[in-house]
Amino acid sequence: MKGYQGIKLDGIYREKEGLVSFCEEKLSDKAIPEWIKPVYSFILEWVSDSAHVMGCTSGSTGKPKTIRLYKKHMIASAAKTVKYFNLSSEKTVLLCLSANYIAGKMMLVRAFVGGFNLLLKEPTGNPLNEIQTKVDFAAMIPMQVTNCLNSICQGDKVGVVIIGGGALNEDIKSGLHNAGTVCYETYGMTETVSHVAVRRVGEANFRAMPNVLFQVDSRNCLVIDAPDVLNEKLITNDIVDLVSPLEFKWKGRYDNVINSGGIKLFPEEIEKKLSKVLSAACLVSSVEDEVLGEKVVLVVLEGCNINEVKTILSLNTSLSKYEKPKEIVQIPSFPCTDTDKIQRGEVKNLIGRILNK
Repeated sequence: MKGYQGIKLDGIYREKEGLVSFCEEKLSDKAIPEWIKPVYSFILEWVSDSAHVMGCTSGSTGKPKTIRLYKKHMIASAAKTVKYFNLSSEKTVLLCLSANYIAGKMMLVRAFVGGFNLLLKEPTGNPLNEIQTKVDFAAMIPMQVTNCLNSICQGDKVGVVIIGGGALNEDIKSGLHNAGTVCYETYGMTETVSHVAVRRVGEANFRAMPNVLFQVDSRNCLVIDAPDVLNEKLITNDIVDLVSPLEFKWKGRYDNVINSGGIKLFPEEIEKKLSKVLSAACLVSSVEDEVLGEKVVLVVLEGCNINEVKTILSLNTSLSKYEKPKEIVQIPSFPCTDTDKIQRGEVKNLIGRILNK
């Protein structure tokens, strides 16, 4: 079956028949680095007779959970990406994400399906740092893109980058508009076995991958209909403006919506506005308020000049009176998942304890 054949790793093609012994030998070697072990472990899962593999959700909106991922869905998703980005057998693709999570696993599946050369690199903050020759395609998280910005802008090390796992800073987006590397933001999750929509950096709307349709529920949350990668329609907690069944504009998470004085506010949209005027890293959250129900709280890191932030906020006209933070709280760091997604629930609990002292 297509998708279960050999794989080309670091320039060496390995037939399916020899992959089990190869991976087992690698995993038994005590000298191999920890980061590469999930690669060989996943390959063993992939070439097994089982119809599924196990995957772990990111935990950005709740506790991480292990779910069953069907190989037929992963093959269908991989085939769409291979075709969409023309990842033919003569291409070289960079794997610089952990194979413990769906983004890394799917790069391996795409290599099985597409037959291209997969270059394995440690999933560090700056994965292009040690790349000597240009690769055709890579998937990164926003933190990696930020750290690799110079190389991406020059376009000397990678042709196309898809970016997932979180929102890009507006300044970084601006820097990518005329980059030598073509950059796309992706929308997807573990349950959809990678992305079901993409948009070129700078575009407002996400567009569906082939065989994917969108609708919204009564909350205006996105519903995904993708029969080749899902057993049934998936109802998300992502609030969107639906442009058409093939296109949407993402607004924020239903879980994060702040109801202040009867007005629904989206922290992600407020953060987008603030990123244009504040150089400091910040996050928008809320606490309960007797008058408003909830009030907006701006969270910044310790060391940030609070007086300077207050001055900038007082002069900023892009925020409505409801969006303007009523409190500013400093914390040592933003709690994150293993995939570098900020745990907003943890932040909200933390500022609640701080303000209620």
